[in-house]
Amino acid sequence: MELEVSDEQRPTPVFGEAPRDPEEMEATGAEPRAEISALTTLGPVHLSVSDLKRSIDYYRLAVGMKLHEHGVGSASLGAGGRELLVLVEENGAKPADGYTGLYHFALLLPHRADLARWLAHSTRDRVRLIGVADHFVSEALYLSDPDSHGIEIYWDRPRQVWEGQVASRMTTMPLDIEGLLGELEDPTGEPFDGLPEGTVMGHVHLKVAAIPQTVTFYRDILGLGLMAQLGVQAAFLSAGGYHHHFGANTWESRGAGPPPPGIARLLHATIVLPSSAERDRLLGRLKQGGRITDESEAGPIVRDPSGNALLLAIP
Repeated sequence: MELEVSDEQRPTPVFGEAPRDPEEMEATGAEPRAEISALTTLGPVHLSVSDLKRSIDYYRLAVGMKLHEHGVGSASLGAGGRELLVLVEENGAKPADGYTGLYHFALLLPHRADLARWLAHSTRDRVRLIGVADHFVSEALYLSDPDSHGIEIYWDRPRQVWEGQVASRMTTMPLDIEGLLGELEDPTGEPFDGLPEGTVMGHVHLKVAAIPQTVTFYRDILGLGLMAQLGVQAAFLSAGGYHHHFGANTWESRGAGPPPPGIARLLHATIVLPSSAERDRLLGRLKQGGRITDESEAGPIVRDPSGNALLLAIP
């Protein structure tokens, strides 16, 4: 099966303009100096959507998520038994153009063959892609949901391939589509039963108002390591030396404020600390840094300097 992605779907670096994804320019950065636990991971992303039924259908049929729960005005979806996404309906909400918030959330698949299987599904079932790319650290496919929430589906190359080289080598190259589909015996007939068990929330990329304040918050207060930085345009930070758990850029949001009600938006991302002791340690740093946290049933929530909300959860 020959699969083609149109030129408009290929992420291409355009210097002097907003690139379509952060890894589209070579990055430079500082050595990680993480204070947060290396066992920190990401949990479900919570989004508001304008039409819950439409969004459920999209995430089930196009993305391949399983519906876990469906209540009045909200739904939970994931892969296997893992919750990855929570949708909250806000009838008539408009896309979040010109605000801070979500750039994309990224679903990390366990194996390259899983990504090949998803790509074959997208071609057979006419799932529209907005980009494909090889980022050296990973291979990635990009799409956008009905409310213009960005989504990345990717797999990581083995850590020994990219460890210690993120700042100098994370970039964008053309994706070897033929090589990727070569992971499958017959792409035309390969069954697709949804996202595989073991799929996790790999990273969350945010639209922010300014990079310096963002780095100060995520590195110096949360304690993530700064893995790479594109001047005042973008930054990538992580726990435990991962290439990035959080990305941030200003290409569509420089100097902007958070979206108001009536906008389909990021409600919160989730940082999962390995224990209550680790969360208490982080809460202490937040308090010392003058950051106010709000309490929710799921745990404390803190907002970054651009108003993006982060739930601090434990397993």
